[in-house]
This record gives sequence, C-alpha cells and structure tokens, in this order.
Amino acid sequence: MADDKNKDTEVAMDYPEHERTFDMFIKGSKLLTMITVALLIAMAFGFFAGGGLIGGTVAFFILVVIGYFFV
Repeated sequence: MADDKNKDTEVAMDYPEHERTFDMFIKGSKLLTMITVALLIAMAFGFFAGGGLIGGTVAFFILVVIGYFFV
C-alpha cells in the first residue's frame, strides 16, 4: 500500500537543468573567489607597496580582468 502512494507523488528529475544549475554555481563560486583574491592582493598593494587608494583600485581592476580570462 505504501508503495502505491510513493508512485503517485514521484516526480522525474530534470537532469539537464540540474547540470546547468550546478555548472552556474561552480562558475559563480570560481568568479567570487577570484574577485576576493584580487581584492586582497590589491589592498595589500595599496597599503604595503605605497600604491595608495588609486594604485590599489587600478591593481584591483587589472587583476579582475586578468583573472576573468583564467577562470
């Protein structure tokens, strides 16, 4: 009897949609990690290397553009 109820409520998985969602999640995670690392490097450059606010900002944008092509 219990098996009959499960068959009525059972839904087929949409595997292609699941794969696309997982791929988007992985790409987003990689992009967010790359941006975080670029921000930390740019902050270190601005503070320790004497780049200041403008130097750190320029370094951040350069690192994000370069990192985008490697992710």
